[in-house]
Amino acid sequence: MMGRRGPRHRPDQRSLYTGFAAPAALALLFLGVPLVALAYEAATSGGIGDRLTSDETLAALRLSLITSTLTLVLALLLVTPLAYLLARADFPGKRLVDTLIDLPLVLPPTVAGVALLVAFGRRGVLGPSLEASGIELAFTTAAVIVAQLFVSAPFLARSLKAGFEAVDPAYEAVSATLGISALRTFWRISLPLARPALISGSVLCWSRALGELGATLIFAGNFEGRTQTMPLAIITAFQSSSGLAGAMALSVILVGVAFVLLLLMRLTTVDPGRQAGG
Repeated sequence: MMGRRGPRHRPDQRSLYTGFAAPAALALLFLGVPLVALAYEAATSGGIGDRLTSDETLAALRLSLITSTLTLVLALLLVTPLAYLLARADFPGKRLVDTLIDLPLVLPPTVAGVALLVAFGRRGVLGPSLEASGIELAFTTAAVIVAQLFVSAPFLARSLKAGFEAVDPAYEAVSATLGISALRTFWRISLPLARPALISGSVLCWSRALGELGATLIFAGNFEGRTQTMPLAIITAFQSSSGLAGAMALSVILVGVAFVLLLLMRLTTVDPGRQAGG
């Protein structure tokens, strides 16, 4: 059997590609130059190594990694069932729910922080009830997770919903005819088939949580060792005597972590078109 040939491009396609090359190159330069400049300045500036290994930086990095990971775990537990229902079930108010999930994506993070403070703060709508139960959220480490979850969970929801919608319902129907329960079908068929969307959504959710600033600052505050995540540490460094140099050092860490995560996502997520083509 002859090997599969690569795609053949019509002459008009080649001309289209040529026409798109210039704006595509400009877009790439626009996105790449600031990041390359940041890496270059960080590498050539003195004292960056000391800043990267300082106790304050390590504490902020540790807190960011822990809270972002816990945020992702909570998002997977809460959002996965919601995304599946939106992809498969019909229920009253479905469009309203779908819109509500998208709302944190377009809201300024500061608005999200104010909303969380009004809802869960000590003087908020639910604050007295939480305080009566011995629960205090605002300006605690738990508040960091809540703020991150609020702004990052929609990324996972959008990705998973699209992933579940791409799974042919015929697979689930065949499983049902074999007497397999709906829950087991979900774990054994639906979720594995949506794995690329699960991986990409998880990475986006985790990365968004890692970079969250506005909602965290308003709802959790900026307390070193307790609520000061890496983005807040960058703001603090920029306003301190170290200025831009200190902010650069911390920014390089976030860029590096995000780059590695996105690269791993590209390497571990299989393109459905390539998978189907063999």
